[in-house]
Amino acid sequence: MNPVESAPDHHRTWTTYTLAWQAESASDRLALLARSLHPECRYADPLADVIGWPALSAYMHDLQQQIPGVHFVATRFITHHRCSMAQWQMRDTHEAVLSEGVSFGEYAADGRLIRMNGFFDTPPAG
Repeated sequence: MNPVESAPDHHRTWTTYTLAWQAESASDRLALLARSLHPECRYADPLADVIGWPALSAYMHDLQQQIPGVHFVATRFITHHRCSMAQWQMRDTHEAVLSEGVSFGEYAADGRLIRMNGFFDTPPAG
């Protein structure tokens, strides 16, 4: 079998993961996380560093409470081996761009994400 044919579809996994950021209910969010993330996943960005589905789901819920309808759109996605890089825009319900950033993913042997690191500018303190 050709190794390319048997390689996991990291773009599909990433898309499923990003859909969890806009899921309205905890049960929908956790279902998407179970499909796309390893149970021991670690997520980090300038504002958070969490491990596992429940902690990440809570962080996603908090963002939805602050900015209802917030969602992420990948403007570029590249991958090799068990790694990916996504450039993205955070948008509101009217598709206005609120922020831009980049995230790096690492994938477990089963094809699900095990580590996600997001980078974006944060507002100045004070």
